[in-house]
Amino acid sequence: MFIRATRTGTARDGSARLSHRLVENQRRDGKVRQSTLLNLGRHFAIERDAWPLLCQRIGELLDDQSTLGLRSPPPQIEAEARRIAARLLERRAEEAVVADWETVDIGSVRDMDGRTIGIEHAALSALEVLGLPALFDELGFNRRQRCCALGSIIARMAHPGSERETNRWLRKTSAAGELLGFDFGAVSAMALYRASDQLLRHQERIEDHVFDTVESFFGLKPTITLYDLTNTFYEGKAEAQPKARRGHSKEGRTDAPLLTLGLVLDGSGFVRRSCVFAGNVTEAHTLGSMLASLGAPRGGVVIMDRGIATKANLAWLRREGYRYLVVSRDATRVFDTQRTATRVVTSSRQAVDVYTDEVGCAEDDGTPYREVLLRCHSAARETKERSILERFRKRFEDGLRDLHEGLSRPRTRKSLDHVERRIGRLEKANARVARHYEITVTPDDDGARAVAVSWTLRTVEGSMMSHPGVYCLRSNILDLDAETLWRTYVTLTDVEAVFRSLKSELGLRPIFHHKQHRADGHLFISVLAYQAAQVLRTRMKRAGASDSWSSIRHSLNPLQRTTTTFTRRDARTLHVRKTALCDDQQAAIYHAMGITPPPPNVRKTVV
Repeated sequence: MFIRATRTGTARDGSARLSHRLVENQRRDGKVRQSTLLNLGRHFAIERDAWPLLCQRIGELLDDQSTLGLRSPPPQIEAEARRIAARLLERRAEEAVVADWETVDIGSVRDMDGRTIGIEHAALSALEVLGLPALFDELGFNRRQRCCALGSIIARMAHPGSERETNRWLRKTSAAGELLGFDFGAVSAMALYRASDQLLRHQERIEDHVFDTVESFFGLKPTITLYDLTNTFYEGKAEAQPKARRGHSKEGRTDAPLLTLGLVLDGSGFVRRSCVFAGNVTEAHTLGSMLASLGAPRGGVVIMDRGIATKANLAWLRREGYRYLVVSRDATRVFDTQRTATRVVTSSRQAVDVYTDEVGCAEDDGTPYREVLLRCHSAARETKERSILERFRKRFEDGLRDLHEGLSRPRTRKSLDHVERRIGRLEKANARVARHYEITVTPDDDGARAVAVSWTLRTVEGSMMSHPGVYCLRSNILDLDAETLWRTYVTLTDVEAVFRSLKSELGLRPIFHHKQHRADGHLFISVLAYQAAQVLRTRMKRAGASDSWSSIRHSLNPLQRTTTTFTRRDARTLHVRKTALCDDQQAAIYHAMGITPPPPNVRKTVV
């Protein structure tokens, strides 16, 4: 066999446009004719001088021989030879039938081209449940665009990374191409970028379709709207990114520009809509525009955390007809322990006591409205908060003690200004407890130097230190009991789980792109990957399993599809490509997901 370059046209710069083909001489009717085995495309990366070595190595792989000569071929040649050999075997393969007997040399057994298929099979099943392959066809994606889009989402679920890493994984590690019937070996990273552009172009239509599908499939009743923001960071300066801004990083990446992702979710944890904001956007200033532009259902329950529940936002929600359940910013933690509490037992068998009060309020213009206040006390949370506070108190008091003792040592700075600055830094580093201390600096007779630092603990009433384990909620929903309101609020943890999943499990961070629409596309692919993963996890949860996506991926990743070669009695080489059988744990995961394990799909080729 050999490689032939055929001119197919002229490029814009006047150079010849070439197409490369793997060709073999075959004798037909007494004549030698050239037969094209494989079209290698226009962008064939192997230099012409290496073509003979490449063809030799392809032949060795097909005949199950070791590399001829003393040295192995260069890595690029070896990788390309294995890719082409796998494609040739796939083209020549026949479906193996039951009881297909062969006599082979056991000592000749070799395995090659092992590729992961376990998590890819589950991911593609979820995407099919969401109807994305059919939707992409409806949106005008051609076959290449559809497979690249699906491959990008599958890769984000199975092997989160940049588009370049996704391209490498699809080409060399994963059997996703076999599941899709598409060869990713000849696909460049640019094809994945363009698929990302295509997905972003139809973002609103795709998000509507996905949410409508899960709503129908799982029988959801969307009555709760969860809203929150998270941010991710750029690698590099991102100077060409208009949304890249410095802000408060939730990962502490003050050294990097940020990009913010806003999500509106249903109480089931599925994303209704996503939107990308500048990195310095604040949660409190985006609620109205986000819910209005995203068409969040009126009359639904909006659940928010303390950072978004500003007075202005709550007034806007009431004015627009929304119901809300939020952490109260101004309600005191103090409650009357003589009153009867509603005891709620959580999923972890811990008790939460909920005290309720219905109060009358008024808008700034005097319009009256009523709210219910919930003061919740958790013994488990109290233990945790006491431990946290004790750690901060010890650190703060140790700092004050070191400062005081240093004043009696020689060669230490004792000026009042310097000591007060050090106290200020301590208070900033321990802000959670510093406000509970009254600190006194005693000067010397001249008033220039400090001779002592003393402190007194004066617990602020209504704070975490005075009432550990207590948190307060407020709502304008007056027709639900205390337990229902509390359990409704707990669904806010789904948002936190979403962001943890997006960041740690589905590759939300970091951002490497230099173009804004590519960064937006990267985040949108992560959102779609989350939606597909949530389909599988929702099924598993209903089956009684609560595995994290990382745990699922860890369990399914070892499942592979491999080609095994044998030498037959007639000296010809038999290639059998087959998916391995899943173990008991993998079978249990597939069963909980409601899907069948990957079929063996045995294919044989004789060379």
